Amino acid sequence: MFMRHRLAAFFLLIVLLSGCASLVHTPRVTLKETSVVGLDISGIDIEFNLGITNPNSFDLSLLDYTFDLRVLALPLATGGMQETILFPAGKETGMRLPVHLKFNDLLEIINRSPDPDNIPYQLNTMLHLKTPLGEMAFPVEKNAVLIIPEQYRPAAFLNRLRDTLRGIR
Repeated sequence: MFMRHRLAAFFLLIVLLSGCASLVHTPRVTLKETSVVGLDISGIDIEFNLGITNPNSFDLSLLDYTFDLRVLALPLATGGMQETILFPAGKETGMRLPVHLKFNDLLEIINRSPDPDNIPYQLNTMLHLKTPLGEMAFPVEKNAVLIIPEQYRPAAFLNRLRDTLRGIR
């Protein structure tokens, strides 16, 4: 009889502990904007602006994140950062995710993409958050299209190069 009560108490404890994880609701992540923020001799800097809404009645804190960026099934960039951001209960908080893409990789995209001015991509991130129940990881996957601003489009670059070469003559 005593063994049966211990076994029942053990199963009750497991059910309660597994239920605690369901007390923390997954944050909602929206992709607000993707923008080209810089260009240098090695490549292009892109920034993903995310809106993260905490649906819980308690604050969550970002401890760190990792990401994987793919374009046309090509792995382009991976990385992560330890960064502390507070996500207040019931509110949306902005988060910037900077990514540097090398020109060699961009040339491969242009060769594969039928429209080099509108590039489809997949961004997978893993947010590691501190909750009242301990640390938890939340995966986020976003599929979208990066619209290249006019000044960074290949045709605009070639036109500027042609104009420069004309000025040399």
